[in-house]
Amino acid sequence: MTTSPAWMERPSPAGRTAKGVLLTLIVVSVLFPIYMVVLTSFSTQEAVTEAGGLVTRPGGLSLAAYRELFSGGVVTRAVLVSLGVTAVGTALSLVVTVLAAYGLSRTGSVLHRPILFMILLTFLFVPGMIPSYLVVSSLGLVDSYWSLILPTAVWAFNLVVMRAFFMNIPQEVTDSARIDGATEYTIMWRIVLPMSKGVIAVIGLFYAVGYWNAFFNAVLYINDNAKWPLQLVLRQYVLQGQSIYAGQGGVTTVGQALPPSLAIQMAIVVIALVPVLFIYPFVQKHFTKGVVIGAVKG
Repeated sequence: MTTSPAWMERPSPAGRTAKGVLLTLIVVSVLFPIYMVVLTSFSTQEAVTEAGGLVTRPGGLSLAAYRELFSGGVVTRAVLVSLGVTAVGTALSLVVTVLAAYGLSRTGSVLHRPILFMILLTFLFVPGMIPSYLVVSSLGLVDSYWSLILPTAVWAFNLVVMRAFFMNIPQEVTDSARIDGATEYTIMWRIVLPMSKGVIAVIGLFYAVGYWNAFFNAVLYINDNAKWPLQLVLRQYVLQGQSIYAGQGGVTTVGQALPPSLAIQMAIVVIALVPVLFIYPFVQKHFTKGVVIGAVKG
């Protein structure tokens, strides 16, 4: 009598119940902190004081924290900076990554192997903080928004994944287009890219989340606090508990300081989370088809 492996057998009622309870606990452990953060951001100062910290039960609700943040102060400016850096950086990174990955996926391209070898070396040897700063400084990018984009414009992992996906496209498809007189640009634009929407969406999400969450480059290269991205504001105000002062041109003025309110701190956290939580569900369906196919078969 042939017996199935243990992992293929139908679970018992007790096993299904245990899995349901475990999954429920995992979901609650993930969602409950988010619930507390969101609820606290909408709470009045009296409700926060009564709770002694993060609010767990709805009490007095107010939009005062969000009105304070979006009244034209440092957080409003930081959100605009982060949105601009994320949009421009993601577009630039996708263009460069697609072009480089397509070129490296053509085995007969010029200097194919040396360039690929140099890219793979970056997995093993990462430039240090001081060399990176010296390069950025020598290019005159210190205190420039480009210092938040160009040093991380291409991620070797994303390029390798996209190259592997391009290489898995049947050679017959591109050969037939080439016989019909299509140029490499036409093949890439009209044939390869429409077949690669999944991996492009996933890589684009990786880049967007990376730019949105990045703060270390701003710590190194941005001296003017008027150019701070949102994540640096989040780090300075929420994690380190510092008050944020921002006047015109980066001059500090006491009158524009944010009040030391836990509700405002949690509102900054919510503002930092919302874009990723909003975009992820629309791209999630492409993960298996985009990244897994490209990574496994490549």
